[in-house]
Amino acid sequence: MQFNAPAFLRHLYPSFIWSFDDETDGVFLTFDDGPRPEVTPWVLDTLDQFNAKATFFCLGKNVENFSELFQEIKKRGHAVGNHSYSHIKGWGMSTGDYIHDVDFANGLIGSNLYRPPYGRIGPHQGRMLSERYHIIMWNLLSRDYSRKLSEKSCARGIIKRVKPGDVVVFHDSIKSSRNLFYALPLVLKYIGSRGWKCKAIEL
Repeated sequence: MQFNAPAFLRHLYPSFIWSFDDETDGVFLTFDDGPRPEVTPWVLDTLDQFNAKATFFCLGKNVENFSELFQEIKKRGHAVGNHSYSHIKGWGMSTGDYIHDVDFANGLIGSNLYRPPYGRIGPHQGRMLSERYHIIMWNLLSRDYSRKLSEKSCARGIIKRVKPGDVVVFHDSIKSSRNLFYALPLVLKYIGSRGWKCKAIEL
């Protein structure tokens, strides 16, 4: 069961940010695919309960549809990043079309952070986008979207592995909500019990 980022991907894209290895007490929780009114407000309230900050990698189409919720994310002191407009896969897609989708989304999001959906980005696409975005990947994936993964396994997978400097991926999406609603409070409680802080990514 894969929770950590595959080593071959980190080797293939060494210029991307996978973790913050100099961090001594900070963990970087991130949320992909929102904002969604069915999930994101709960995430924001839960983060507030633990005095935690996070980074939300938003889809442009969701920012367009739920602009007030997007503004609420920023109002509560969290960072936002670009996750493309339409949740595209870079592999097999022309570089021009891929970059157009990302840049169009950024007209709505306005961030220097970008995370490729599925982590699927071609080398040329990566080089082009790296000229104007910090490309943020991850080194710990919650797999909250998996219907085959139980709520307890989702929480345990993070708690057993998380450490300062890690970039952890959750999803504020309907598909992921079952596992997310169970796991996130437990993960936040564990991080706090170790004396660590949840920080937003600001570059």
